[in-house]
Amino acid sequence: MAVETDRWGIIYNPKAGSRKAQKKWNEIRNYMESRGVMFDYLQSEGYGSVERLARMLANNGYRTIVVVGGDGAVNDAVNGIMTSSAENKGSIALGIIPNGIGNDFASYWGLDEDDYKKAVDWIINRRLRKIDVGRVGYTDGDVCGTRYFINAMYIGLGARFVWISNGTRRFWGMQQLSFLSSMFLLLFERKLHRMHLKVNGEHVRDRIMTVCIGSARGYGLTPSAVPYNGWLDVSVVYRPELMQLLKGLWLLVNGRLLNLKKVVKPYRTRKVKILRAQNAAISLDGRPMTKDCPLDVCILPEALTLIIPK
Repeated sequence: MAVETDRWGIIYNPKAGSRKAQKKWNEIRNYMESRGVMFDYLQSEGYGSVERLARMLANNGYRTIVVVGGDGAVNDAVNGIMTSSAENKGSIALGIIPNGIGNDFASYWGLDEDDYKKAVDWIINRRLRKIDVGRVGYTDGDVCGTRYFINAMYIGLGARFVWISNGTRRFWGMQQLSFLSSMFLLLFERKLHRMHLKVNGEHVRDRIMTVCIGSARGYGLTPSAVPYNGWLDVSVVYRPELMQLLKGLWLLVNGRLLNLKKVVKPYRTRKVKILRAQNAAISLDGRPMTKDCPLDVCILPEALTLIIPK
């Protein structure tokens, strides 16, 4: 039996560490029912299940998939859709109701995790926007694989920052306090990694603190990135002196990190090859990636349909 075209497939990913998970979902569900939304609901069972559920919904013919969750859950859903066997999967509309520890991609579009009613209303209004998807190709033994991202790929301290800020957010419960406490902790963790990248034909070989490859703003590390222009922004961050670091934190908070010209080198490109990233953590939209280099990163223009605010 075919799924009605206006029926939503909803994946609810409870906020990690929250004791009010079921209450929050009941509030969202009651509001959707009051607005006459037709939907089927699935709750994630833990790490990795959102990807499987999104793939299942896409393969079963749902044309609107809504994720109630944070950046990691949205990344899982994107990977589920992109690896599905659904016809014309690029036109499946992805909606987001922010409900995670980290909601950087949702906040880029003006979505507020404290106002789920507005998020639901915007999905009902169904304003669609084609957005780009980052693709990471890797080789694991004899197997070639692919992972996707829509916000940013982080290597080195950038990946650590996302993990630490999510952990402190879980502790403090407030984004501003989480951000500041994460920065304080990172003052003592300025480890350099031997990296080798190829960007726009240029070989970048050096001891580097972090690299961010962003389709969107990537927690401020790629502040000029636009998720629908067909380009990747790359920020290569070298080790700053203490005063440069303090200035850099202020610039990062204010979306002006690229002004730290002696420490940050920006690029704009359509593909990046990561040949070496010694002992560096890697994450995609905050989700850890454990594959070894070399990694081939490129942008897939307008590969996904996102429901955005009016």
